[in-house]
Amino acid sequence: MDSKHIFGGVVAAFLFGFVVLYSSRRRENIKASEKNRSKKTLKSSGNGVCRSNFAGNTDVIIVGAGVAGSALAYALAKIVFSFAAVHKDGKRTAISYPANASGRGFHNGRFIQKLREKAASLPNVKLDQGTVTSLVEENGTIKGVLYKTKAGQELAASASLTIVCDGCFSNLRRNLCNPKIEVPSYFVGLVLENYNLPYANRAYFILKDTIVIAYPISSNEIRCLVDVPGSKQPPISNGEMASYLKTVVAPQMPPELYNAFICAIDKGNIRTMPNRIMPASPYATPGAFMIGDSLNMRHAVTGGGMTVGLSDVVLLRDLLRPLNDLSDGAAICKYLESFYILRKPTAFAINTLASTLHTVFSSSDQDPSRKEMKEAFFNYLSLGGVFSEGLMALLSGLNPDPLSLVFHCFAMLAYAVGRLLLPFPTPKRMCIAAKLILVGSGIIFPILKAEGIRATFLPATMPAYYRTPPVQSTDDRETGK
Repeated sequence: MDSKHIFGGVVAAFLFGFVVLYSSRRRENIKASEKNRSKKTLKSSGNGVCRSNFAGNTDVIIVGAGVAGSALAYALAKIVFSFAAVHKDGKRTAISYPANASGRGFHNGRFIQKLREKAASLPNVKLDQGTVTSLVEENGTIKGVLYKTKAGQELAASASLTIVCDGCFSNLRRNLCNPKIEVPSYFVGLVLENYNLPYANRAYFILKDTIVIAYPISSNEIRCLVDVPGSKQPPISNGEMASYLKTVVAPQMPPELYNAFICAIDKGNIRTMPNRIMPASPYATPGAFMIGDSLNMRHAVTGGGMTVGLSDVVLLRDLLRPLNDLSDGAAICKYLESFYILRKPTAFAINTLASTLHTVFSSSDQDPSRKEMKEAFFNYLSLGGVFSEGLMALLSGLNPDPLSLVFHCFAMLAYAVGRLLLPFPTPKRMCIAAKLILVGSGIIFPILKAEGIRATFLPATMPAYYRTPPVQSTDDRETGK
């Protein structure tokens, strides 16, 4: 492999550990500049901070050793997961991925551990554990991170580029973006054991007053996620959550799931997770960069976070591939502005569908227009063919085409209106149809605005779209490195 495509080192760090990649073909001039930066970083970080063994030997620090961080360290990212079956009010329909595509269900923790092991299996990778506490800045440029080891010792690591991908609970994003986080609901997680879903090898989407998702994660385990609306949840410790699940959610479960659901509640292993929504609004920060949930979050109802994160990994890998020197933070920062434009199609499609689906199916049936919208959405998916497969291709990231998404959104709206007005429109139905159009537009257009209409549909009009890799220095060209 040409040495110009090899970075001197990569560090991935967060609560889960450091992933360090070293290269023996590092340029001497880069070594010297890294050593100088390390000294400056440590000097500015204050007393009691020691120099990490990694400092001075790395080009990139990856903060976060989860899915995106581990995948970025190993430069592999081609995993898609979404749901594939729907249940509503006794009616059922099976939804398939496009041809030659399939989803996967698994234990998230085990999957992440395997990713870390895969990265650590490389001969030039070392896995360690630490907690990143802050970024180190010098003259407006991020020079590295401060982190604490398991023993509590505070160390500093320096690098030309720090990539933050420490997930939805990122404690570093406030320095790199303008986070506007919304928490519309919580997911309450249970594991149903020794039970088979009605549709083998498919996820089960239950759409009543409460959204419930069930999908296999092993041969004898079913992960069940219950969407609890609101920014606050019933406490688990005093039994309120168990009571809520039994009295509010359990009666809505299909009969074949009821006993397994009650049994899982009685076992008491209940987990919760906030569903966070945050549009991408990064600051241009030399020396630092964000991807994945640190940068952008959507409702987890479609399980699209991993797809977007891994898509970010692939895109960033391709952008960094032609670079042989990351020392010019300002030039690299300007070049990587193209990342935020190029990621739009995939992120836009998955973000928009996740927010739309949750808004539609979590709304109350007391409003006739919203109830009609639920029915129309379900029946639209039941049409099969290009209708269901088209939406599944968008949800899974297989077809990240913004225009295709717009087509399906308005096709569903037209389908809903048509169901109301045909064959004989009445004044009442016309009134509901008009309100349905207003409600549908009120859901879609704010999401479009938040995602950025120009960057999504007219990327060629954005200057960042045309960013090219920084020109190599004369010394690099003369040495042929």
